[in-house]
Amino acid sequence: MTSQPGAESVGMDTDTFIKGLWRENPVFVQVLGMCPVLAVSNTAMNGLAMGLAATFVLVMSSSLVSLLRNVIPKQVRIATYILIIATFVTVVEMLMKAYAPALNASLGIFIPLIVVNCIVLGRAEAFASKNGPLRSIMDALGMGVGFTLALMALGGVREFLGKGTLFELGIIPGWPSFMLMGFAPGAFIVLGLFLAGMNWIQMRKAAREGRAFTTPAQLDCSHCRICDLGGRED
Repeated sequence: MTSQPGAESVGMDTDTFIKGLWRENPVFVQVLGMCPVLAVSNTAMNGLAMGLAATFVLVMSSSLVSLLRNVIPKQVRIATYILIIATFVTVVEMLMKAYAPALNASLGIFIPLIVVNCIVLGRAEAFASKNGPLRSIMDALGMGVGFTLALMALGGVREFLGKGTLFELGIIPGWPSFMLMGFAPGAFIVLGLFLAGMNWIQMRKAAREGRAFTTPAQLDCSHCRICDLGGRED
């Protein structure tokens, strides 16, 4: 019994979407977009807003890049991608200023900085410029949702530990303020714990399947030389 071409296409599109949620999550696997991840994940609401803004820009820019991929000259493709991305970022910023000014003020400069977010530009160059509109939209949507979930998870943990709230709703009355979670050191600590947990889950899965686990290059100590900053004699 042969499989239908349509079914294969649906399965491919579904896998393209799902990979951004877990297997190639832009934050916990690829370790991309660290500037907004660390800066705006102090609350779950900020994480949700930033993630949705980035997802909108991802989907719209990827779909347009895919539609124009055979028209854009290779020599100016990066500049064209940035122009397309900047257009949609401007739309997001104007909408937030009009309908959510407080949230826009909270996120500040990090909304305009979506223009140079390596996740958005990377998907345009690596995927949308080489695939059709439907697959490009599914890829952008998967990466955007994965980015949003990661920001919400980080923001939720930091907000709960810092103030005992979640989405600004009191969870535990009288929770002692833990100010560290609201600043950069807290962001690094929580992110490090998430990355360690992600590696641990992947190691357990690999062990159950009887295969060796290879640490992603971004998280592998062999690719880091920070321990050598103080100098080391061989």
